[in-house]
Amino acid sequence: MGSITAAALLLATVPTVLAVTFQVGDTAGWNSGVDYTTWVSGKTFRVGDTLEFQYGLFHSVAVVDKAGFDGCDDSGATQRFSDGNTKFDLTTVGTIHFLCPSPGHCLGGMKLAVPVLATAATPPPPSSSRTPPPSPPSPPSSTPSPPLSPRSPPPYASPPATGTPESTYLTPTPSPSTPNAASKGVMSYGMIGVTMVLIYIWSH
Repeated sequence: MGSITAAALLLATVPTVLAVTFQVGDTAGWNSGVDYTTWVSGKTFRVGDTLEFQYGLFHSVAVVDKAGFDGCDDSGATQRFSDGNTKFDLTTVGTIHFLCPSPGHCLGGMKLAVPVLATAATPPPPSSSRTPPPSPPSPPSSTPSPPLSPRSPPPYASPPATGTPESTYLTPTPSPSTPNAASKGVMSYGMIGVTMVLIYIWSH
């Protein structure tokens, strides 16, 4: 539990740790006779950082556009400060222009152009190389297979009676033999012969 709390506190303080406060002009402050072009070089300004202007009664800070910066014209200033200790938060990406509107101060080099970059991206957490376990095999279906249909008896067989072996009803019953034409002819001649004998006897 303690490690989770410590990690949460660390994550909560990351934006504060990454933010930087720059004192404009370092120990010279916001003053005449300082080369602010050289002071900016080599520094990286990001969204979330703060510029701190420290100056005396004869100076002030005006936020102007590129044209006002180039021409030392503060008539179109969007913000003005004269409290002697101005803290300006960098909230947008792009170049922000400052100058001292006191007569002759901007022309003497008291102006500052600060290029602002986006906030540094936090690196994503390392992905786990652990391979997920394979999915368990699906359980066999509990639905029973349909029973096999019994073999149908031949069309000439009828169901067996109780106690009758299967071989009895599977064997076809032979049909009675029918006398052929030859045997019928023999019988006819025999009857004619017998009739003739009887007629002969009666006539005598």
